[in-house]
Amino acid sequence: MTEAPAPVESIQSLTRGLAVIRAFDAEHASMTLADVARRTGLSRATVRRVLATLVAEGYAVGDDGQFRLRPRILELGFAYLSALGLPAVAQPHLEELSRRVEESTSLAVLDGPDIVYVARVATRRIMSVQITVGTRFPAYATSMGRVLLAGLPDDALTDYLARAEISPRTPGAIGDADTLRKTLDTVRSRGWAAVDQELERGLRSIAAPVLDGTGATVAAVNVSTTVAGDRELADDLLPDLLACTRAITADLPVPASAPPRGA
Repeated sequence: MTEAPAPVESIQSLTRGLAVIRAFDAEHASMTLADVARRTGLSRATVRRVLATLVAEGYAVGDDGQFRLRPRILELGFAYLSALGLPAVAQPHLEELSRRVEESTSLAVLDGPDIVYVARVATRRIMSVQITVGTRFPAYATSMGRVLLAGLPDDALTDYLARAEISPRTPGAIGDADTLRKTLDTVRSRGWAAVDQELERGLRSIAAPVLDGTGATVAAVNVSTTVAGDRELADDLLPDLLACTRAITADLPVPASAPPRGA
């Protein structure tokens, strides 16, 4: 007689926690405890414990009875990107882009208030600090960071801007949240970002987003150059950059639940 398979083990508290996280979306970015309970079918007592845990761990915030997720929730997505092998998918495209434009190219993801480099092709050292995989910079000061911030849902971006500690790194750099918000609105409308000597004097860069199967921004690619190079970022570098990000996007695995690309 064949033995019946053992039931799949699960951690009930984790299952409930994930259900609460999934309850938040673009149309339900801010909810009361009762709202979350209705959307998940969980008891108010259970939802209260889950929300309290998310707030304590920095993944959610609660004000006047309204709860919303914080940008730190993106940390959970970083593990997903690593599992997909995003750097491995992007690396040959970065190498091709670097060969075409003869400049350094990079891929980064958002991690809290910072960007983290996850792939890079360096043609020469153009910054005072060495950039390698794992290097972090404040998102507001970089072209890739601005692309990633512009790709956030409105509620997450508002939360970021409310909490961001913006400190200009060079003369003329953005120094306040209102100016950054206006800049990000421009990035959203045109689909790319350029930074001219705001991260470091003499350094210029242009970046564009990499999208997943749902059209959400999951990473950014940039081309960096120097002022001495005397190149027009949009005219000389943008066409090849956009071709690169489209190629990476096309090569990423599409989740089974996502609509076909181009649909």
